[in-house]
Amino acid sequence: MTDVIEAGLTGARVPAALASLLSAWLERDGALAGIKDAASGRYEYANAALLGFLGREADAVIGHTDAELFDAPIVGALRAADQSALLHGAPFSSEHRIERGGQRHDFSVLRVVDEQDGRRLIASLWIDLAPERHQQAQLATALAQIEQLQKAAESLRRELADQALRDPASGLYTRAHFEDQLRREVDLSTREHREFSIVFIELDPLSEQVRALGEDARKRILEALGRLLRSGTRAMDASCRLDDRRFAVLLSGVGLATAHSRIESIRRQCAAQVVVLDGQEMSFTVAMGIASFPHTAHTRDELLTACETALIEARRRGGNHVTLAAIPFEPR
Repeated sequence: MTDVIEAGLTGARVPAALASLLSAWLERDGALAGIKDAASGRYEYANAALLGFLGREADAVIGHTDAELFDAPIVGALRAADQSALLHGAPFSSEHRIERGGQRHDFSVLRVVDEQDGRRLIASLWIDLAPERHQQAQLATALAQIEQLQKAAESLRRELADQALRDPASGLYTRAHFEDQLRREVDLSTREHREFSIVFIELDPLSEQVRALGEDARKRILEALGRLLRSGTRAMDASCRLDDRRFAVLLSGVGLATAHSRIESIRRQCAAQVVVLDGQEMSFTVAMGIASFPHTAHTRDELLTACETALIEARRRGGNHVTLAAIPFEPR
């Protein structure tokens, strides 16, 4: 190639094709450019940005090699990239991390090999990736914040929707939610031939001491009962407040014997629970009736009736008692 231009900084003769490539990239802020002899590895051209990065004057760069300009750890990588560019015979891109002045720099380096007067030259353009990666990091941070806000908004939406279904005094679900869950469970159990149980719970009459403390004492007991029912049941179950004194638990996929074991445990916890108000200790007990589908009943209405009958029996026995609904005898 005979067409050349003069590189004003050093006086080196630069092939026109390489100069065109360099001029296009040098318009970018911070782009470093250099040309070196492929055989000796000595620089014949370095733009102002490259000199500034190296912290040297032109005469301390031109005529010198990478081994004289860079720290030892990066020299081998630069030499290997130069050799790859020579072998490819086409524009070759590589990335290099360089520690300089206590700072880390990541560069994308484009190398182009050309010939001039029988000599092979390697022209390189160094683009600092820090601004791009900083923007990428900012974008990733912004996207992460947006995702967190979306999750928080969704969590708040679910929480508000859940609160709308809960009784504020006990923290348990409302009667409407219990009725909805019961319909679903009956349909599911009918299709899949599996059992489930329901429990009716009623507060036993409170002591004169508790009644004397008024509505605050009653609220405190309702809170305690709600906590015990929530902690003693699973997420798939439904613990609800039906009315002023009546509560219900739907135990999904649980038979009569297992339901009795779990509910008996909750009954004992209620009897042992100590509730404190204004320095005074209070206690409470509950009566419980259990029925299961389909063993004690084959329809929703029959199930509710059987559970109500079991609760009445528990109350007749003085409360603080768990009663199982009778399993009807069906002759063959």
